[in-house]
Amino acid sequence: MFRQLPNVLSAARIAAAPVLALLAWQESLQPFTWLLVLALLSDIADGLIARVFRLQSKLGALLDSIGDTLLLFAALYGIWVFHPDVVREYAVLGLVFIGAWVTENVAALLRYGRLSSFHTYASKAAGYLLGIFIGTLFVFGFQPWLLYLAVGVSVLGNLEELVLLALLPEWRADVRGLWWVLRERRGGAA
Repeated sequence: MFRQLPNVLSAARIAAAPVLALLAWQESLQPFTWLLVLALLSDIADGLIARVFRLQSKLGALLDSIGDTLLLFAALYGIWVFHPDVVREYAVLGLVFIGAWVTENVAALLRYGRLSSFHTYASKAAGYLLGIFIGTLFVFGFQPWLLYLAVGVSVLGNLEELVLLALLPEWRADVRGLWWVLRERRGGAA
């Protein structure tokens, strides 16, 4: 069972997404916040457990990407419902974030027929920063600098993944980043 723990955590995050959407729709702020925080922590835990105990798998990478995507949708809907002032005031920044994310995901679907699941260092940093921003927003309140940082790193991560999509003809999970792919292509150690 322990070998499947990262996948179970990802599956739980996938299952939490529609519950979060329902809680937001019902305007149940406290249950939404607690479930969201647990889901964000599970995202950290599944990757950490998989790496530390060498339990990475293609299925795990795919489940993690699906869980991240669904959790992102649920969190954005929650922000829309519970923090409409942030949505209105930072609409352009939100559109840049969503546009970069959608562009990378559509490109991955067109290229590979599935989400990329590269899990680059930049995308991991973006994911952590977005999680910290979202968790902070719901637990402590809005921090504009954290939003700018999270969106900036996220857009850079999406740009890197677009370049990786162009360079990698076949789907690969857990690519560290562009530097390592270029090094690999030149014949160096990966």
